[in-house]
Amino acid sequence: MYETIQVLHSYLAYVALAMLIIAVINAVSGLVGKRIFTMDKDLRISLFALILCHIQLLVGLVLYFVSPSGLNAIQEFGMGGLTSAARLLAVEHPFINILAIASITIGWSRHKKFVEGDKKFKSIAIFYGVGLVLILSRIPWSQWF
Repeated sequence: MYETIQVLHSYLAYVALAMLIIAVINAVSGLVGKRIFTMDKDLRISLFALILCHIQLLVGLVLYFVSPSGLNAIQEFGMGGLTSAARLLAVEHPFINILAIASITIGWSRHKKFVEGDKKFKSIAIFYGVGLVLILSRIPWSQWF
């Protein structure tokens, strides 16, 4: 079961990250180009990115509790006994990515309060962008490729 969840988490990460990048680029281009926020394209791109990131978070949380390098590593070695690579997987990656998903969720919630397209695009660009930077900062790159 652990291997299946790990593979799912790894491959879903590519899709979620790609969709998040597309959402940020779309929001920035809409803000710079002073476009009208459309319900067909702009809303769906942002919503799809939000949904994929939340699914990725849920799969990651399941993986955290069944993985030997997640909660089990902290229980076995303690916080002081973790190497930097183990600490990245057991502490930093989950914590920072939860903050990233919270930022994306805040961006989605804020954009719904606005009527003007530029404010909607700005909210999505800022909060989704912060979430993207946080996610990219804590990806275990050595295991990803």
